[in-house]
Amino acid sequence: MTGDVMDLLQYTFFQHALLGSLLASIACGIIGTYIVTRRLVFISGGITHASFGGIGLGLFAGISPILSAAVFSVLSAFGVEWLSRRKDMREDSAIAVFWTLGMALGIMFSFLSPGFAYLFGNILTINQIDLWMLGILALILTGFFYLFIRPIVYIAFDREFARSQKIPVEIFEYVLMMFIALTIVACLRMVGIVLAISLLTIPQMTANLFTYSFKKIIWLSIGIGFLGCLGGLFISYHWKVPSGASIIFFSILIYAVCKIGKSCCRKKS
Repeated sequence: MTGDVMDLLQYTFFQHALLGSLLASIACGIIGTYIVTRRLVFISGGITHASFGGIGLGLFAGISPILSAAVFSVLSAFGVEWLSRRKDMREDSAIAVFWTLGMALGIMFSFLSPGFAYLFGNILTINQIDLWMLGILALILTGFFYLFIRPIVYIAFDREFARSQKIPVEIFEYVLMMFIALTIVACLRMVGIVLAISLLTIPQMTANLFTYSFKKIIWLSIGIGFLGCLGGLFISYHWKVPSGASIIFFSILIYAVCKIGKSCCRKKS
């Protein structure tokens, strides 16, 4: 077993996968805590599926599908945020508009220029450009949350209270929606469109079993997310199954074990 691990570490693609797992865990741990606390899981799912339209458009136009997905996702995130503020449009309806639009465009353009690999992802295919993108995003998110953690927490738990403290809530919400969109796109090559939202929610759900502190959830989510990636990578290697699915499977397994363990401890006490 140890010999297999050492052999794997000699390969550049596996080194990239490990570094990508760490950087993605940092980015997802930070912005995912806001998503779960603010209850934006459905919106994030909509943005994730809307990004497929950008990927299809990029493949069809011959430009970077990740770049086009980033632009499309950010615009979709802003669109959902803007429409949900209108009195004549419910938030879930706004999400449905961009969700279905993105998937429809993605399917049409991908049919013309095959791009269904992005639906499921493969962490072993990430390259240096992906690592730079994840690294820069993780660094920006770390700096942004370090500087503005207090207003972010206020907005996540109670927007009306945040407004009473003279915090520009709308500006923060648009910026955070942009970060959600960019984090989703940065993780597409790792786990694909179908499973990307899981990286932003499952580690936070697991961390929330042990603490309600926003800051502690971030730290625990990063560690749990990285552990899920490591476990998923080795499952993928030994069982020869897709790495994206195995990462999410192992992350859910961690959640289940922690949930059962916590329930058993409660019964004993």
